[in-house]
Amino acid sequence: MSEIYDIGYRHYDGPRLGRGYATRALAVHSLRGVFGLGRTARSKIMPFSLATIMLLPAVVSIALMALAQQRGIPYSGFAVVMQAVVAIFLASQAPTVVAPDLRYRVLPLYLSRPVAVAEYITAKVTAMSVALFLLVGVPLTLMYAGELLIDLPGPPPTKEYLGSMLMTLVLALLLSAFGLAIASFTPRRGLGVASVIAVYLLSSASVPVIYGTLYSAGNEDAAAWAWLANPFWLVDSVQSWLFGTPPHSIESAAYPSGPASLAILVLLIAAGLLALALRYRKAASR
Repeated sequence: MSEIYDIGYRHYDGPRLGRGYATRALAVHSLRGVFGLGRTARSKIMPFSLATIMLLPAVVSIALMALAQQRGIPYSGFAVVMQAVVAIFLASQAPTVVAPDLRYRVLPLYLSRPVAVAEYITAKVTAMSVALFLLVGVPLTLMYAGELLIDLPGPPPTKEYLGSMLMTLVLALLLSAFGLAIASFTPRRGLGVASVIAVYLLSSASVPVIYGTLYSAGNEDAAAWAWLANPFWLVDSVQSWLFGTPPHSIESAAYPSGPASLAILVLLIAAGLLALALRYRKAASR
């Protein structure tokens, strides 16, 4: 004979904040996780150490402007110069955004609420993009503010600064889409870190080799396309076309045509987001 017990559960009568609020809450939670906020002190060491390293060139540039009355790292080339630090930040923190939910299989719990796969991916990509944008954008803004206070001869490079901030946002979206897609294929954080950094090292090491091989063979036009295999140089190519800034490739060579670089950039972002969507639809179906 069965019995019914009253264990105290009550129907929720509060406000229904909807899917938008749930998506924003997940994005904020993920962003806090990137910087280790609300977690152990050990989780904060890597992100804040890398953020400090990113600030050092800005401080040196401000000191150079104050003492020698000349600019240091150009705004348009800051992300390219500091790409190794940005890549390490992406590799170390992207798995913390996606791996725990896959490892502990809580994704069906998220999706049991009014949050679809699209909202879940939007929240995760937004969190990682904001983190990368802050990582690069804060030093850029610090350098620009320092230049305004020091008041170097001539007008301040406001257009270059604003263009660099816009392209930093685009770079953050590109890196987030691909970094999270790569990290999401394994629930283990260590493997995710290794996978992301391996892809970056492969793209960075192969570009100069391919460029040098094609250039020495006399295929200069084909050699220029090699730079687009690296996401930092790809975004720099689009930036050079849109804002007229000098290229910052290793050989200071001309990039391919701007519209072609922009098309490749858009396709890569779309491919990264599509890979994430397919990965999480498969994970949610288990």
